[in-house]
Amino acid sequence: MADNLTTIIHQVELNIFKKFALVAEKYHLHYMASGGTLLGAIRHQGFIPWDDDMDIAMPRADYEQFLKVAPAAFEHDHFFLQTPWSDINYALSYAKILDRNTFIEERNNVNDARKGVFLDVFPLDRIPESPSKQRRQLVDMRRLDSRIYLKLRYNIIDNPIRKFHNELTEEQQETALEFKQHRQAIMTAYNDNPDLKQVKNLASQYAYEKEIYTQDQLASMITVPFEDTSIRVPTDYNAILTQIYGDYMALPPDNQRSEKHIAKLFYNNQLFEI
Repeated sequence: MADNLTTIIHQVELNIFKKFALVAEKYHLHYMASGGTLLGAIRHQGFIPWDDDMDIAMPRADYEQFLKVAPAAFEHDHFFLQTPWSDINYALSYAKILDRNTFIEERNNVNDARKGVFLDVFPLDRIPESPSKQRRQLVDMRRLDSRIYLKLRYNIIDNPIRKFHNELTEEQQETALEFKQHRQAIMTAYNDNPDLKQVKNLASQYAYEKEIYTQDQLASMITVPFEDTSIRVPTDYNAILTQIYGDYMALPPDNQRSEKHIAKLFYNNQLFEI
């Protein structure tokens, strides 16, 4: 069932991406494939066969513009733009586009946020040059992440008692919102300094230095095949992928080729699971 599950997830994610790409083109928004999606585009001309998510990154200004225009663009579609602001129970610092015709259960991630097969959309923010300031920014952000996860009851495993929890009170919602606003202020603290030449996905799963881009890298993009469509990637993808993965064209061992996020999928009134 795992292969069948992953195939369906890929089909749904590809449809989400195609809608995203249309919106980006209409509003002249810059984006690029990142993380495993960038690796898949170069190594597989599509998805990594065992991957179960899709990652897009956007410079902060384009990202914020996308958040403004997407709700109207999705109004007559089955997509939901999930952000820290559109879903009070959503704790993450970046956006997701969910397919509302699906429902998923994730591995090691139990919470009350809306669920569906998703496309991740990450903002790219300027970072300071000083390593000590870089560490301070990341520590402050992670500290707020933890407080938000706790406030919004994010758990590694399900707890039968969870179903008896009341909805968040107005006070709890306001506190969570304040934490989210403070976190975003930390993420965007250096964006007004044009002298800073590096940007980063501050929500990256990789070690700090792995997913840092120069302004020159963001300024030059090419389009490459991705499944039955195409996707934008940095012209300097070789240096970027080498920085993240090392010898990125080498396949990982068999025991590392597994889905990371989705354990169960409800789609077309059917249940698919690992």
